[in-house]
Amino acid sequence: METQKVRTCFTITFTDDQYNHAKSYVEDMKRHPQRVFWQGKEGKSLEELVVEQIAHRILSGFYNNDPYRAGKHIVRMDSMTTT
Repeated sequence: METQKVRTCFTITFTDDQYNHAKSYVEDMKRHPQRVFWQGKEGKSLEELVVEQIAHRILSGFYNNDPYRAGKHIVRMDSMTTT
């Protein structure tokens, strides 16, 4: 099976509680510089890391208690097959 790339851009919404939780998580990860969390994140700002964590949790289903909950957070998605 051939692997293909798709570049996708999501527009998401999040609450202050979700932001603060993600910020606390990233702050905690700073105390553990050898964790897998840091792979590919060199040079990113705290704000970038926090927003990435929020997006990861939304897209991974952490905030999805029911099948339609993700739709409340994902406002828009644009994809292209060429990267």
